[in-house]
Order: sequence, then C-alpha cells, then structure tokens
Amino acid sequence: MVSPVATLNSGYTIPLIGLGTWQSKPGEVKAAVVAAVNAGYRHIDCAEKYGNEKEVGEAFAEIFAAGIVKREDLFVTSKLWNAHHDEVEKMLLKSLTDLGLRYLDLYLVHWPVNTVKEEPRMKPLPASSPQPSLTDVWSAMIDVQQKKLVRSIGVSNYSISKLKQLEGMAVRPAVNQVELHPLCRQDKLLAYCSSVGIHCTAFSPLGTPGSEWLLGPNVKAVLESDVVKTVAAKTKRSPAQVVLRWGIQRGTSVIPKSISAERIASNFQMCDSPLSEEDMQQLNAIEPQVRMNPGRSWVMAEGWYPSHQSLFDDDDPTMLPLPP
Repeated sequence: MVSPVATLNSGYTIPLIGLGTWQSKPGEVKAAVVAAVNAGYRHIDCAEKYGNEKEVGEAFAEIFAAGIVKREDLFVTSKLWNAHHDEVEKMLLKSLTDLGLRYLDLYLVHWPVNTVKEEPRMKPLPASSPQPSLTDVWSAMIDVQQKKLVRSIGVSNYSISKLKQLEGMAVRPAVNQVELHPLCRQDKLLAYCSSVGIHCTAFSPLGTPGSEWLLGPNVKAVLESDVVKTVAAKTKRSPAQVVLRWGIQRGTSVIPKSISAERIASNFQMCDSPLSEEDMQQLNAIEPQVRMNPGRSWVMAEGWYPSHQSLFDDDDPTMLPLPP
C-alpha cells in the first residue's frame, strides 16, 4: 500500500501518513523509523527540540545503505525551536547535520513564541523585550528556502490571526502543523487554511494516548469515545485506524507517534478504504472540544501571551475551558 499525498503550494507533495517522533526516547526512535519505512511510511516528522534527531539520522543512514529507499523517496520535516528565532539558518544546519541530510523537505517555525535560551525552563521572553517579529522570522525562513536548504517552509501552532500577519510576504506558509483530532477539530482554522492554500498536518492525531488526564475528569479520551468505538466496530477497524482515516479524509496529513512496530504497521493500514459520509458526520459531531496541548508554558502575565486567548486568538471559541 502507498500513502496518499497532497500537493503543497510549493509544488512538492507531502505523504498524508507520517511517523511522529515526539517523546520517542533514545534507544527507541531509530528502530521506530526503520520499522515505519519498512511498513511503507515515507513521511518522518522530527524537531530539534525532541532531542533525538541524531538517532533518527542513524536510522536514515541504515535505511539508505540497505537500499530500502533513496533520500528522494522520503519527506522529512524538522522545526525551529522557540529559543532560536534569531538563528534560523544555524539551527537548520544543525538539524541537517544531526539527520545526516543535505536538505529538508519541510522546515517549520515550531511555535509563534520566543523563549529565553536558558533551558529547561522555557520561560517566555517578557513583552518588553526585543525579539524577532513573526514577520522577521518568516523572512529568515524564506531565505533558507531560497538557499535550497529546504524545499518547503511552514509554521506550527499558528492561529488565523498569526497566519494573516504573514500575508503579503514573498512566500506563503506551505503547512501549518496543529493539534487536530475528533476532540479538537479546529474547523474554523482548517477552513481558513484550505481557503488560502495552506496544508494542515495533524499532530497528536490520536489525542496523545497516555496523557488523557490533560482532558480533565469529565471528558473521554479520543480512542475511548463511544462514537469512535462504534465506527470502529462497524468498519472492522481499530479506534486508532478510524481516527487517522478521519483525519486524512478531512484533507490533513497525520503523524501518529509509536515505537511499536506492530502499531506502526497497523496505523499505516488505515489508508485502504474511506469512511462513509455518515461515519464522518458522526465523528465531526463529537463534543465537547478541548485542546490537549494548550501551550500553557507560553501563557504568562508578563509575557507576549498573557492569556490562552491571546495565544490562539479565539480561533475556536467553543473549545472547553482548560482543566486546572
């Protein structure tokens, strides 16, 4: 089976099923990447902040040496971390070195947030501090694309308002990678991106299994939803396969994370046939809606984003209030 693809506004294609590497621990991610490529994945999502790009690079070296795929067969993404908005090319080159690649297929601004460089606190810069603006950072992203270090450029966790700040610049983002799953549909944001030719990639497309406590005591986890389970039983799929297929049919790419070769292969198999319109309508009506990754670390009274609303700009005012 071959992953379906979408054509980005840069002219390149992105496979709609990819492997996420967030929270994959050292000693685990290399085997996961090798298993994914052997299972048919051609899209690998990485980030400098994940701390595992060197091991992902070891997997690529092994895969290329074995002749499983060529470099041009893969679509590889990395991301610019918040503390390095003034060092776009330097950090891109670091990711390329760690990954053992000459170019990236996609480079994203990880968050519309600047943080102090002293980790691990990740404290946002105070609102009074000078910082590269969103447009300044985007100009630097355009520059590395023009140098052919990356084929396509995009953003992550950007609201409609923040995307509009980039309108009129020489290059429009090719991708906006955001949290998307049946409990966080973000219909308004998805519709806007579609209207202006920005592809959306869904991170945490399964709702981050193992982190259900983030939803609060009164909300069922994505894979425990009665609707998801009903559709899974009806279509003889796993709940994960249902949710991933739903994401692809909405026009997004999905990047589920797993270190289990069996689950990696199972997730890929959801591509085989579409869900019915009735199934899609039921999945599109699940309530309530709530973010599992609300960017709490970036919301601070003295920071650039003093409230959750200022970070996400109320793109979806129906979203549940954050649990304490």
